[in-house]
Amino acid sequence: MLEHWGAPGRDQPWTAPDRLHFATLLDLAPLEYAALGTRHTTTSELIVQRPAGHDGINLRLADDSVRVDRDGHSTHLQALLTDPAGDITVTLHVLTSTRHDVVERWAEVSHVDHGGHADPTDAVVLTRVFSAGWNVPVGPGARLHTLVGQWSREFQPVEVELTAGEFSIGSRQGITSHRYSPFVALQTPQARGASDDDAYSVALAWSGSWRMLVDAIPFHSHVRVSGGLDDETGDVKLQPGQRFETPHMLGIWSPHGLTGLSRAWHAYQREVLARDLGPQHRPIVYNSWYATEFNVRVDHQLALAERAARLGAEAFVVDDGWFTGRTSDRSGLGDWHVDDAKFPHGLEELIDGVLGLGMRFGLWVEPEAVNPDSDLYREHPDWVYHAGHRPFTTIRNQYILDFGRPDVERWAADMLTRLLTTYPISYLKWDMNRPVTDGGRPADPHGREWSIQHTRAYLRVMAMLRRDFPHVTVEACAGGGGRIDNAVLAVCDVVWPSDETGPRDRLAIQHGFLSAFTPSVMSSWVTDEPDHINVEPASLEFRFVVAMAGALGIGADLMQWDPARMQHAATLVELYQEIRSTIHRGTVFRHGSPTDDSYAIQYTTDGKVVLLVWARGQCPPSVRIYFADLQPSHRYRLRGSDVVLSGSEASERGVPVPFSIAPDCDVLVFDRIDR
Repeated sequence: MLEHWGAPGRDQPWTAPDRLHFATLLDLAPLEYAALGTRHTTTSELIVQRPAGHDGINLRLADDSVRVDRDGHSTHLQALLTDPAGDITVTLHVLTSTRHDVVERWAEVSHVDHGGHADPTDAVVLTRVFSAGWNVPVGPGARLHTLVGQWSREFQPVEVELTAGEFSIGSRQGITSHRYSPFVALQTPQARGASDDDAYSVALAWSGSWRMLVDAIPFHSHVRVSGGLDDETGDVKLQPGQRFETPHMLGIWSPHGLTGLSRAWHAYQREVLARDLGPQHRPIVYNSWYATEFNVRVDHQLALAERAARLGAEAFVVDDGWFTGRTSDRSGLGDWHVDDAKFPHGLEELIDGVLGLGMRFGLWVEPEAVNPDSDLYREHPDWVYHAGHRPFTTIRNQYILDFGRPDVERWAADMLTRLLTTYPISYLKWDMNRPVTDGGRPADPHGREWSIQHTRAYLRVMAMLRRDFPHVTVEACAGGGGRIDNAVLAVCDVVWPSDETGPRDRLAIQHGFLSAFTPSVMSSWVTDEPDHINVEPASLEFRFVVAMAGALGIGADLMQWDPARMQHAATLVELYQEIRSTIHRGTVFRHGSPTDDSYAIQYTTDGKVVLLVWARGQCPPSVRIYFADLQPSHRYRLRGSDVVLSGSEASERGVPVPFSIAPDCDVLVFDRIDR
């Protein structure tokens, strides 16, 4: 049971109620992991279906089964739970570190083979196998925060007053999904303000179908957060002698409210999940999609590359349309060979031109999908997901390859290895443009584990890219932000939060994104695309400052930009290069909301503070930003001026925004001068 989580002295150890009626004691106790049969009337993380037809097991901590390993930086606790029948064991894992504030938890479920001769009829089915149960001491009830959305409107923050009852989010799409992020934050119902009071956050590190459940039992001091694999679209079958390890769950406590939680997530993602290869490993990208779509021509690409290099782009990426037969989204997907008709002298002609301009070269791929009109599908029609005699489901004119098949996984790994060893590619954008439908293999006894198998194969191939091609920057994308979570961040370098690049709509998406994910992985482009929700006009500078909030990219049709716009854009790219390290590594404080008249994001390192500011309307009123988290005695000079102020002055009196870059945005850089 949970004894304590949070500030010292604030959370009293759980005590049994004086009166108990219509519930067992274990239904109310803050168990670390519960199974149906151990609990009877409240939420359980594990449901086991035995061959005899009855569900449930009665878990108990085995004698002398707790093991604690320490290596000086981390502590790994393992606890063995057993059932009296002796056929099922559960090993709980809790990992903590002195280097970060994240608690990592997962479970291993084993079907013990006592006879040594496994019989398929003896298999047990885990109809639910969540990763952990987190008892959060914020009750009764909770103020709950999470991120929701849809395609082109991802990462919208929502707040729920969960007085009592269950709150459930998840994905049945085979990917993390655009609709919900596997992330919740909890505060007491009385909490007010982003930086006030204790706050807790739980996230699932998983990139396939999933579910998270928040259970606020009436009048109960703890709110329980459970989560793991989606328990509606799949299950896990264990033969005697087999075991299953769940996806990992992550939890954080902060005494500084939601702001403290976001900073803890950022630090963990930067310092543990990411590769420390410097900001240049997340280069300023020019992507040619909006300028060409499927009409890829060498001369046009080279002309775009020349202009991109003049702007200061560091990588040139050819998006969809470079491979055999790809003239639209109806054909060619799966045939990952350079189109001889578009590149009569080979891809080398374009690559040599790009490298000669001092930029890196990159390609777009979508390895998990295939068009019916492709050589790959004609050769391997059995490689796609389908449900018996039911008609195939086509979305975006494509099917999904069954990555749970070892031959499909090998094909994808070999295809990517061939591309990356044949050509000097150092940037790879992996896309996924539709959900998985009709997942499963009906004749396979483990066919209902399709989402698990697909996701693990995807993560293995991504990990192979990181291991075997460390010089390659890998961008993860799924029709925008459909596959963003802490498991993906452990195997890629940047993510594409949304296909929406209209600047004001994108700013709202990025605001929510930064509550759970670090800016260093947030790929963001400057384009000429319009907004679809907030249609208030925005300047070119506004678009650039939005994209500067993470990993800057450019996706506009540069052939349509006149010399004055090109020159001005180059100065903005140069400004970003100067502040990129602070953007990627600084602590983040969001001032207000994009719906306010003015909104700002502050990035702070020991030697520099960068403030990105946006305003509504072309003639904003006087705007003053009150800095957060500066040491009162430190002194700072506003770059390009004689303004010098202390940390206390910046926090208490605020800083007026001159809007010197444009009437609707600004970038203020403060250098520390007292060292």
